[in-house]
Amino acid sequence: MIGISKLYCGTVEPSDALRYGRHSGKLPSHLLQFSKDKKPVVVWNVSRRCNLRCVHCYSQSRNIEYENELTTAEAKAVLEDLGEFGSPVILFSGGEPLMREDLTELIAHAKKQGLRAVISTNGTLITKEKAIELRELGLSYVGISMDGLQEIHDKFRGVEGAFDLALQGIRNCIAGEIKVGLRFTINKRNAADIPGIFDLIEKENIPRVCFYHLVYSGRGSDLIEEDLSHEETRQVLDIIMDRTKQMHDKGNPVEVLTVDNHADGPYIYMKMLKEDPERAADVLELLQMNEGNSTGKGFGCISWDGSVHPDQFWRQHTLGNVRERKFSEIWTDPSNEFLMKLKDKKNHVTGRCASCKWLSVCAGNFRARAEAFYDDLWAPDPACYLSDKEIGIES
Repeated sequence: MIGISKLYCGTVEPSDALRYGRHSGKLPSHLLQFSKDKKPVVVWNVSRRCNLRCVHCYSQSRNIEYENELTTAEAKAVLEDLGEFGSPVILFSGGEPLMREDLTELIAHAKKQGLRAVISTNGTLITKEKAIELRELGLSYVGISMDGLQEIHDKFRGVEGAFDLALQGIRNCIAGEIKVGLRFTINKRNAADIPGIFDLIEKENIPRVCFYHLVYSGRGSDLIEEDLSHEETRQVLDIIMDRTKQMHDKGNPVEVLTVDNHADGPYIYMKMLKEDPERAADVLELLQMNEGNSTGKGFGCISWDGSVHPDQFWRQHTLGNVRERKFSEIWTDPSNEFLMKLKDKKNHVTGRCASCKWLSVCAGNFRARAEAFYDDLWAPDPACYLSDKEIGIES
């Protein structure tokens, strides 16, 4: 996760994280990525069922009843373990998490354990009443997926009217005084809509947006050919940075982030070196605190059936199951060679990654993409758009 507004617009300084000792249990949510202990933020797919049919769905969800989901009692036990373990955030996801009947009960239980609770949703089920209920539960944040403007979003989501319902869900959250933001997965089908998404953000006073780079997982594996080229990716990053700065210069400090491609960090730093060398030094220090991709270390996933994965995109790799062992035990098991290597990816990546001068701030980028593309999880990430010269292996 790369904070465009934090780095490029200077809304965060290294001293902000150092003030809290970079301890994940003390850091405010917007500074968690700079923690030193890297206690895992956990994405929990509490249900596989979904009312939409998104073309890029990593869980390949459908609107059917799925068997073997964790019971309420089992789910509460997981939350208690995560609280004791010190995980700072539990992100309830799906499928569509709001289709799970006991979700509000689980959110309340998470809060009792001292966890910051957020949900990732398609937004179509957030009525005015539901938004108020979520706020009263103490939910920290609602991330609503919006993968384009109306025509593109509805095609991407597989259901006509999905855009209007999601937009109403956003409005209901804002009216209900609960923090809400957009989640946008970038690909060839929707990249042209990004300027329009910024227009929408300004019009609707949406305080946050996350732009996700495409990961080749689940139904998203069928979209490899629709990922942006390296040059297209650079163009998109330029648009995102320029529009973010324009909003900030107008006094509209929207939080803008990119996710799932840590090449964005060095790209911003190199841009800052040209525009503001003094600020660039702070950017580099923040990127070093961030440490790059945190799959299997500061970021993990629990599936609907209790399976534990390094992240939500990597379901072919199962580390254990919370029905058999606590998450905290699975996550710290020194006998799991694969997991231990993920926690130290920098010493195992190969090719241009191994020689890259940005390895300490990228950590080899996304291993799931490398495995999907090359059938080699330690190969270079094919979505890294930095040139050999930019990464220091060509003069």
